[in-house]
Amino acid sequence: MIDGAPGFRRRFRVEPGPAAVRAAVEDDYHCMAVTLRHDGTRIAAVEAVMDRAPWTTCPGAPAVLAQTFAGLTLAEAVRAGEKRTNCTHLHDLAGLAAAHAQDTAALVYDILVSDPVDGRVHAEIRRDGQTLLGLSHRDDVVTAPDTLAGTSLYALRDGIAGLPAALHEPARLLQWGTILAHGRAIPMDRQSDATRIPPNCYTFQDVRKAEARRVGQVLDFSQGSLEPLGHLGAEGFRRREP
Repeated sequence: MIDGAPGFRRRFRVEPGPAAVRAAVEDDYHCMAVTLRHDGTRIAAVEAVMDRAPWTTCPGAPAVLAQTFAGLTLAEAVRAGEKRTNCTHLHDLAGLAAAHAQDTAALVYDILVSDPVDGRVHAEIRRDGQTLLGLSHRDDVVTAPDTLAGTSLYALRDGIAGLPAALHEPARLLQWGTILAHGRAIPMDRQSDATRIPPNCYTFQDVRKAEARRVGQVLDFSQGSLEPLGHLGAEGFRRREP
């Protein structure tokens, strides 16, 4: 029933190749892509595109991303630090791209999060259309699955570590997507003052948060015919029709 319910939608697409791997993401607030160029072991170059970003300062983040990841091995990139000084979404894309650089086929993760009903939210993540994991919470306390029940949505590190290894990546993506979904319930004026937000990403660092202004179109992929990353082609993002 989550498919037809109003809520947050987020899609990742990872496309590996012999000398480069691209990872892209789109959700209500963001549309971005990162390409890592590599020799099979080490990253030679990092390219980032921000097709849609929520703050005027976000376009400065690709330069920091390149400084963080260029020269690392693919294995090092999966565990790279400095996330808070980067755009967290670009940083996640770079790590995801590195993790799947040696894959032989593209993959798609879809995250679906229902809007709250009496404080209850259901979310799930699918890989190539197959559901991998569901997560439910009420007022940010997990109610399902049983292995995570009773834990804050924001404190799942240990619980995720206890899941089968194949679920670690999708579980982390699902947790973060479920947290991002909170934005749908917060009035825009309450999430448009960067000076009130902790320094947890590139834009919200003290050196630039005062100049950050909220911009960017907000889309609702649970209503209408638009699909996340539906305008991503082999050469990049095509112009989206209004």
